[in-house]
Amino acid sequence: MAEVKSMFREVLPKQGQLSVEDITTMVLCKPKLLPLKSLTLEKLEKMQQAAQDTIRQQEMAEKEHHQVTH
Repeated sequence: MAEVKSMFREVLPKQGQLSVEDITTMVLCKPKLLPLKSLTLEKLEKMQQAAQDTIRQQEMAEKEHHQVTH
């Protein structure tokens, strides 16, 4: 093979550190799906819903008790 002369000549430092730059390439990986709501937020919403249900039940019981006494 014939050697091709380049416009640039390679220069290596005589002292100090030599660094080599790697070419970055794309790496395909499995997509990671994130939940729209965190588990903590879901737990808080369930607790709030349970508390509201309890309050509604107490209010219904009060209304029934109030109607019975009158």
